[in-house]
Amino acid sequence: MRNKNGSNKEHARKGSKVSRRDFLEIAAAGAIVARIDPGAKAMSIEKESRNGIPYRTLGRTGEKVSMVGLGGYHIGMQSDPAVSIRIIRTGLDAGINFLDNCWDYNGGESEIRMGQALRGGYREKAFLMTKIDGRTKAAAEAQIDQSLSRLQTDHIDLLQFHEIIRDTDPDRIFSPGGAMEAVQAAKKAGKIRYIGFTGHKSPDIHLKMLATAAAHSFTFDTVQMPLNVMDAQFDSFQKKVLPVLVKERIGVLGMKPMGDHVILTSKTVTPVECLHYAMNLPTSVVITGCDSVDILQQAIDAAKSFRPMGEEQVAALLAKTAAAAQNGQYELYKTSHQFDGTYANPQWLG
Repeated sequence: MRNKNGSNKEHARKGSKVSRRDFLEIAAAGAIVARIDPGAKAMSIEKESRNGIPYRTLGRTGEKVSMVGLGGYHIGMQSDPAVSIRIIRTGLDAGINFLDNCWDYNGGESEIRMGQALRGGYREKAFLMTKIDGRTKAAAEAQIDQSLSRLQTDHIDLLQFHEIIRDTDPDRIFSPGGAMEAVQAAKKAGKIRYIGFTGHKSPDIHLKMLATAAAHSFTFDTVQMPLNVMDAQFDSFQKKVLPVLVKERIGVLGMKPMGDHVILTSKTVTPVECLHYAMNLPTSVVITGCDSVDILQQAIDAAKSFRPMGEEQVAALLAKTAAAAQNGQYELYKTSHQFDGTYANPQWLG
């Protein structure tokens, strides 16, 4: 099967390789770059839509992805697999093309159900992303092949290293015999098209992963991280990592716009305000979990109704959440192990 949403050719990467020294200089300049107008950045990349859902360019890849993406974790939580399949197909039919998943979600059930949903021509509508936990070559190879089998596809559009949450993760992945060897081989074999990484623990660990990649003359295609109204005010990925990604033209995947609903318990913002805030940043896609068709429709409507926010609107949202955001109490993925699947299951790392 081939993905019909974009060319399979590799896009030129002139000037994309940076030295470790150059990277650190970019990161050090983050405080300056962070003052870019996020609204202006968002506007510059919305040039097309499908069924009213705006599409953006995925970094330097040139791929077009829907502004909102369908999170994979909640897909496998339904008691009835038919509901999961209906959510995925309804999203694809409505114009969403970005699908998120992971090898470990719900013991593989999320990938199994997504694979079932992608039958009957739906694979051609999707830009399919999944993640692996393996830090060794052997573990990564096995997980890639298992994901391909569950997803019922011969290629994954974007494969990401999952849960880069430890200071040791970057070196393990890039070391001889590490997971990057398996991922590069899978790309050469046509099993995957693009490579990225995800994490939710610390922006400093994200910066180390980027610096380690630069030291190995490698540039990621995408980076996934929490981007929301709380993150902006506590140990912020938005302030520390986002400027580097924009500078390097790396695709920005925003996740946890509502902090897995925990942010909503602060009663400071609405779901649509959360989604619009993340969409207002220079994100390629904002990934959100949808456990029902109604919640999916909420995300679709938010994408269709999104309009770039001015500085006063952004400031007003941040003012509403400032007190609640101070200590990270609504960002448990940063301040606890509640969201750390590989912490509870270290064997997944290999």
